[in-house]
Amino acid sequence: MTIDIITVGSLKEDYLRAGIDEYTKRLSAFGRVQIHELKEVRVANEDDATAISRALESEAEKILPKLAPDAYKIALCVEGTQYDSVALASVLEKGGAHSGKIALVIGSSHGLAESVKRACDLRLSVSKLTFPHQLMRFMLMEILYRSLSINAGKRYHK
Repeated sequence: MTIDIITVGSLKEDYLRAGIDEYTKRLSAFGRVQIHELKEVRVANEDDATAISRALESEAEKILPKLAPDAYKIALCVEGTQYDSVALASVLEKGGAHSGKIALVIGSSHGLAESVKRACDLRLSVSKLTFPHQLMRFMLMEILYRSLSINAGKRYHK
């Protein structure tokens, strides 16, 4: 299996980078993991909806070419569907079964452009809570590891 994680923004904290490196190593037992880190477009005025929209579209122009056409594509967004661990494992197994490729997209602090969400097969919400971009990336790695472990028949903590 190939897992592409397309993420807008960079990691600043060493402890998160170390955690992501550890989960990348663990995930390698299930396939190849690639993290595509894209530069976030800065918005001068956080209250300017037009500027935010332009920034999201500019980010979309960088995200969309990274999405393999035959991958099962997942956009992480607040309006997405929430799953428990077992159900998400099943979704990933079914989604990746066709091509052996899964792509997950984490947007910037402003989210994702609608064009990116439309290009994806699933909109996934991890929680109704809001998390910082950097922490979400770490959490996604753990979520993926747990899901693939479940699919491989390994024990996991409920």
